[in-house]
Amino acid sequence: MDYLRTLGSAAVSTLVQKSAQVESYYNLFDATKRDDGSLISVFEYDFGDSSKRNLKQFAQNALRKLRATRHPDVLKFMDAVESDTCIYIMTERVRPLSTILPQYSTKNAQEREDWLLWGLHRISVALTFLNDQCLSTHGKVSTNAIFLTPSGEWKLGGFEVFSSPKDDGALLYTMGGLLPGSSSWAPPEVKKNGWSALKDSDPAAADAYALGLLLHSVFNPSHPPPPTAEPPHAPPAPSSRGSIPQAIFPVFKKLLNPNPKTRLNARGFLEVGMTEETGFFADNRLVKVCSGLDNFTLTNEVEKNALLRTLKESASSFPPEFASYRILPSLLSALEFGGASAATILPLVLHFGMNTSPEEYPKIIVTPIIKLYASPDRGTRMALLDHLPEYADKLDKKTVSEKIFPHLQLGFSDTVAVIREATVKSISLLAPKLTDRIINNDLLRLLAKTQMDSEPSIRTNTCILIGRLGPTLGYNTKRKVLVPAFSRALKDTFVHARVAGLMAFMATIDCFEVSELASKVIPSMAFTLVDEEKLVRDQAFKALELFVKKLEEHVSQMPETAMNNSVDDTNGIAPVPATLVTSAAGAAGSLAGWAISSLGRKIAASDMHNPINSDAGMNISRPTLAANSSLLSSHIGELSRPSFSVQTISSQSVPNSQTTTKTKAMQLSSNKIPGNIALDILAEEAATSSAMDGNPWGSDLIDVNADDDDWSAFESAPTPALPRPQIASSNFNPSSGTAGLGVLGVTNKQIFLPVERAKSPAMQPARSPIPRPSSQASRPKSPPQVTTWNAIGTWDSANDKSSSLASTPDPAVSQPLSKEDKALEMARRKEERKQRIAMLKEQKKSVAKPV
Repeated sequence: MDYLRTLGSAAVSTLVQKSAQVESYYNLFDATKRDDGSLISVFEYDFGDSSKRNLKQFAQNALRKLRATRHPDVLKFMDAVESDTCIYIMTERVRPLSTILPQYSTKNAQEREDWLLWGLHRISVALTFLNDQCLSTHGKVSTNAIFLTPSGEWKLGGFEVFSSPKDDGALLYTMGGLLPGSSSWAPPEVKKNGWSALKDSDPAAADAYALGLLLHSVFNPSHPPPPTAEPPHAPPAPSSRGSIPQAIFPVFKKLLNPNPKTRLNARGFLEVGMTEETGFFADNRLVKVCSGLDNFTLTNEVEKNALLRTLKESASSFPPEFASYRILPSLLSALEFGGASAATILPLVLHFGMNTSPEEYPKIIVTPIIKLYASPDRGTRMALLDHLPEYADKLDKKTVSEKIFPHLQLGFSDTVAVIREATVKSISLLAPKLTDRIINNDLLRLLAKTQMDSEPSIRTNTCILIGRLGPTLGYNTKRKVLVPAFSRALKDTFVHARVAGLMAFMATIDCFEVSELASKVIPSMAFTLVDEEKLVRDQAFKALELFVKKLEEHVSQMPETAMNNSVDDTNGIAPVPATLVTSAAGAAGSLAGWAISSLGRKIAASDMHNPINSDAGMNISRPTLAANSSLLSSHIGELSRPSFSVQTISSQSVPNSQTTTKTKAMQLSSNKIPGNIALDILAEEAATSSAMDGNPWGSDLIDVNADDDDWSAFESAPTPALPRPQIASSNFNPSSGTAGLGVLGVTNKQIFLPVERAKSPAMQPARSPIPRPSSQASRPKSPPQVTTWNAIGTWDSANDKSSSLASTPDPAVSQPLSKEDKALEMARRKEERKQRIAMLKEQKKSVAKPV
């Protein structure tokens, strides 16, 4: 066969392998076509030896007649190569019937009978064509002249003696007896008068007799030939019927009639078998299927449905090769036309395609299915989506991204809700084969629309799909898409959509950072804990339990505190309570006990009995923050940095401990300062650690228009004159009468009291809460010693310089304050609070610096 590879024919094989040697004068090889790789068979007629010289004419006749004869049931000719010693005839891939018959001996009787009758039907059709249309005699009808295609169809070959009486030098009439084995199918008239007797008889007579012998040999391969083959040519007895079906036996005897003029020919045999009521061909499953598939596009819907029903009911009983290579291509061809039958055809296509080898499956099944996605027929699209699980794993990533998804995305906006829902469901199977760009861009845009679909089931399935896609999304896409998408589902009016949103949160828990669980996920789903539906509430509690458990696992690995212990002591920050509470009442009690016990630890027990050192006040510098009301009246709305006047307080001005304990309270103007106001001031200072640059709630906490609640203390009590209160340094003794401040936690804190009332009988409407610095107002009473914000070293030194009262309150000023005065006072207090915040920042920066 090396010579064959060197020939310049398009059909010359690139891979040649010997298949079988049926007869002595030719060899059969399996090969592949060079140009397209299709499977072919090669018949080799080698007559190089002198003993085979006479076979050259048979080979040449076979090539000439096969090339000129075209029929679906005749072996398909493809190409040929001729030389002086060899002839190579290339045909479609086939196998000899004689090698296949033994394999069907193990089949059950009905399957074997159906298959044999179907084959005989195809041979009868071929012989009818040759005898009636071509007016020729085949002359070699036998098992060696019949071949099977990969689909199991019988094809008539063996054209070595194919002849017509009109041909000059026809081989059948002159050299028919020289062909090896010709006596085994010769009719009685040939055995009596030779092959030349056929030239003047009906061309179909000899082939009809050979057809009867073929029928006997395929049904009874182990039986001897019928007695009618030899003189006196007695008709077959009923006992010799063997496996021949009862309905065929009478016709079988007519085919073996010794008289060629009364012998039943192939056309008559075909007509009897195709009779609608009693025909043995008409009732055959395979014959009906082939006939229906060949005319599928021309039949009406009733006939189509009947054929498809037959295929569905008998799918498992068809020969595997018949199902894969005969039924399947016809169904795929019919599926291209779409229509109402598409939903029925596609399941059959996938069922019959199961027997296809993995190597051929993509070409035979996948390629035609991919083309169907371009069809605008809704029945076809619906069938493709419903049966996607059966072939999705056979699709590759490039095919899905480039050929399927561009057509599939049209289904998201289809006017039919069933198509939209099926399209959404299909993405879960196709997503692993989509590119990252499609998933993170095109697909998410489509899903954002379907999550607002009018159909609740589509919205629910969209949420479920996003939950499945969550782990495959990009890092940034997860944080932008998941929480908003699931949160939208939690607000859906459909109860199952809300449940799907909770389950999606749970399924994608690993897609969120731990901080996002606490800041985004839990707040987004917390409201479902009180959902109207119990199903949603139960799922919400399970989800919350899962999130909290993960948070607990995370925080168990975190340090107890991230704050520096030295900073805590310096700023007097209370420690965290050592125990946890489990009830509201316990929490309230714990908070009260926490504040008292923690502040009580600020002063050592040994210091509780030491008097306040009066000498310490000699060096205390206190910024004077009391502003002149006359200055305030003309500077409303201006913000300026306050100037501090430092004054030295003598020891005589500092009352002893006994005097201090007798002091009831510090007073502003004509009113006492209630204890709750002092607590508010301390609470404001403690809150500065979390909101250093402004009010986190966006507005002042005190309502200037609520006279009864905020400002009643300024409009009632008389104004008794009090001595100047003293603010001790950080080394004071709490036993000297300041125990109340110690309990409130005012240690190392600077108390800024409201500005005293000016001695003028009435205040003009002020325009600025901050006094404008003046050389006269800021002049120190003690020797000049300027202390600015920049000059303060640490927060402790600033606290030691506590402010004193500007002057003794004037008893004459006892009239109620107007609303304008209240607003002025409130603005001043707010500015002072900002100043204290700035001082706190400076203090923390100084403590943090290494010594």
